[in-house]
Amino acid sequence: MSNPNLSSFIWSVADLLRGDYKQSEYGKVILPFTVLRRLDCVLEATKPAVLAELAKREKAGINPEPFLLRASKQLFYNISPLDLKKLMGDQDHIGENLRAYMQAFSPEVRDIFEHFEFHTQIDKLSKSGLLYLVTEKFAKIDLHPNVVSNDEMGTVFEELIRKFAELSNETAGEHFTPRDAIRLMVNLLFIEDDAALTKPGVVRSLYDPTAGTGGMLSVAGEHLASLNPDARLVMYGQELNPESYAICKADMLIKGQDIANIIFGNTLSADGLLGKFFDYMLSNPPFGVEWKKIEAIIRKEFEQQGFNGRFGPGLPRVSDGSLLFLLHLVSKMRPAVDGGSRFGIVLNGSPLFTGGAGSGESEIRRYMLENDLVEAIIGLPTDMFYNTGISTYIWIVSNRKPAARKGKVQLIDASSFWQKMRKSLGSKRKELSPEHIDDITHLFGQFEESTRDGVPISRIFKNEDFGYRTITVERPERDAAGQVVLGTKGKGKGKPVPDSSLRDTENVPLSEDMDTYFKREVLPHAPDAWIDPDKTKVGYEIPFNRHFYVFRPPRPLSEIDAELKGVTNRILTMIGGLTA
Repeated sequence: MSNPNLSSFIWSVADLLRGDYKQSEYGKVILPFTVLRRLDCVLEATKPAVLAELAKREKAGINPEPFLLRASKQLFYNISPLDLKKLMGDQDHIGENLRAYMQAFSPEVRDIFEHFEFHTQIDKLSKSGLLYLVTEKFAKIDLHPNVVSNDEMGTVFEELIRKFAELSNETAGEHFTPRDAIRLMVNLLFIEDDAALTKPGVVRSLYDPTAGTGGMLSVAGEHLASLNPDARLVMYGQELNPESYAICKADMLIKGQDIANIIFGNTLSADGLLGKFFDYMLSNPPFGVEWKKIEAIIRKEFEQQGFNGRFGPGLPRVSDGSLLFLLHLVSKMRPAVDGGSRFGIVLNGSPLFTGGAGSGESEIRRYMLENDLVEAIIGLPTDMFYNTGISTYIWIVSNRKPAARKGKVQLIDASSFWQKMRKSLGSKRKELSPEHIDDITHLFGQFEESTRDGVPISRIFKNEDFGYRTITVERPERDAAGQVVLGTKGKGKGKPVPDSSLRDTENVPLSEDMDTYFKREVLPHAPDAWIDPDKTKVGYEIPFNRHFYVFRPPRPLSEIDAELKGVTNRILTMIGGLTA
């Protein structure tokens, strides 16, 4: 964790729980108590004013809520005279007093603790004789934003979730994204809009459909504030994991965001922000997760709504739903006539090339490229994320491309931009330094082809460069005498009958004429072949690595022989030493 004192404190609480709780259950206690203490500290200074306002408005018979919010100087309040420190004064009634304190929060906060199922933990701690001890621990630590910044607090939450998920063999990385990756995405998202974002009173919306603990929303907010302290970023999100949702909601609450915009539930099967469009979006959906459980709902939307729904272009295979999130984000883009949108999404390599012409994946790529939505794809180093070491890619997508980018896609190979972490976190062994982030952002901003040490790192292509036609090459069936068999009925009458055992396919680049390709590549080898036009399909793939491949000739044989001879001589010398 970024704060070593906080880290050691958290694990001292874990020591208290050992024996009564399984390791995998520590988070059920520590996470909600950390949130509770954070809220407790935030409200501490204004608590007297809130209580005075409550008494005054109740006496006058007026609804006190708007006055309480103004007095608390937050978007939430607590009307109990108690706080965590005062709870320590009555050890015998700690359970009922803690419950009363929880109930005195405004409804938004009570909802957060319901998603933590905190009342269940209060019961369990009470029965174990641990409730007072744990509450006392948290009452002694200062989690006020002046002591632990919002950024530090977010990192602490993420680190806690990662540790607890590892202990219970869950996929920790589904709940949050490393801060270095988020900072890069945010830089890329805002780069061409810096001038617009620094205007007085600017208001923009940001959405994350896989919000996790809110890290992407937070970093984007911090970035915009650094550009323009007067700018306002209205944040929206949806999250499936109850604990991550609760933390995200608490984090947004403290930062002054309207937490009615943070929705609980599965984004793909139940869009909680139906009909909403956004200026910016960010997402790191889970890699390679199947969508079998919600298949019926997704297929129903696809079949009944088509392009009026979210999945009109096509559906990927059930084993990997990441492209569904891509289509969901496209559906949330503000129309170009209203200013348009830009979003960044992290995907693994599969969406770049999986699926041949006519498949769901290919049709989705086709839709994205033929509608000129893909600005850039950035290949990241391996070992960048907590739960996987595989290659990952950031897609930058926009329906308001600058003139220079129209009709084009930029590929950036940033796989060599990394430094080794001092300590690995799960599968994450590499990180982007601020300099790496600046370099990649600069490559994107320049929008030029570029090399580094003679190796290409930025390349620019036309959209159609990734398209191809899959043609079906037929050859005739022949009888025992070697004569071509002709059809005897229907539209095939008098024409050669195709031999299915000789059937083949060829992929012809969209930029090339099919007949020219056929005459050059097929007819010299099979003069009796023809194309069946009814079977021709258009496909799209983005063979990212192929475009950055640099041929390195093998070393000369004489050099390899000399090296082998040297090794053999050393071995013989060592053996001679043993037998001497």
